[in-house]
Amino acid sequence: MELRQLQYALQIAAERNFSRAAEKLHIAQPSLSQQLSKLEKEIGVLLFQRTTNSVEMTHAGALFMEKAQKILDMVEQLKKEMEDISQMRKGRVVVGSLPITGAHILPLVLPVFKEKFPDIDIVLIEESSSNLEQLTLGGQTDISLLSLPLADEALAYEPMIEEEIFLAVPPNHPLASKRQPGADSPQPVRLESLRSEPFIALKKGQGFRQITLELCEQAGFTPNIVFESSNIETVQSLVAAGMGIAFVPHMVTRNGWSQFAPAYLSLASHPTRTLVMAYRKGRYLSRAVEAFMSTFREVVEHFKSRTG
Repeated sequence: MELRQLQYALQIAAERNFSRAAEKLHIAQPSLSQQLSKLEKEIGVLLFQRTTNSVEMTHAGALFMEKAQKILDMVEQLKKEMEDISQMRKGRVVVGSLPITGAHILPLVLPVFKEKFPDIDIVLIEESSSNLEQLTLGGQTDISLLSLPLADEALAYEPMIEEEIFLAVPPNHPLASKRQPGADSPQPVRLESLRSEPFIALKKGQGFRQITLELCEQAGFTPNIVFESSNIETVQSLVAAGMGIAFVPHMVTRNGWSQFAPAYLSLASHPTRTLVMAYRKGRYLSRAVEAFMSTFREVVEHFKSRTG
């Protein structure tokens, strides 16, 4: 059994099509079929049921793919450890990130990192929170930038950023005009007062959706979610258009967007969210990964000191 045969089988399982798998692997389809047949003959079981129109994994195939992925991941980790031992001068870091979070933070971090470590390649994978957790558990990312809470206990993490959560309301909303005597800004909003408000939230699988649900739960009610989106920018635009209210993290608040900007209000409890770098428990973190995390912390601290 060869490592390349494991890679071939995994690609077929992912594509469920020999032609597409061969194209992704940059080999001829007959060669791919030959290698799979050789592998199946060696292990004595059928990994895939082939028909004219489909390729489906057998029960044995599903078990094989799970173990094969772990083997290839262990081989990759072994290579990284050996590179570190030999004082590597190059490396590769696969970073998972939520699209909006990455758009606001990574442009600050990546230029600094590339200047310090020009020979370390960075590969970015943007996905939803739930998908990123699975990719991180499976070894498809070295680390992922996620917000707490994490759904899977098999993930370890290191806190990176803590930021306040604000309430976004339409500019003409009554809450936006309420001010304390002598104050220049609206008074902080109590969560309990939002019980009857229509909410706009991110779709299931997005980490910040869970934060929205938990904040309302702490106030003793379930939010009336009238619209959902996979993009926090769409959420804010819907709020600005008067379709409802939403909780948003500080980093994505809009400045100078005229009619497309909601009004942002502080919450009386001043809730926060914590962004973390997550990785699978027990996973070896290469020097390249540690260098990226260290640079990330440095940039965040520098930015915080400049913005107060």
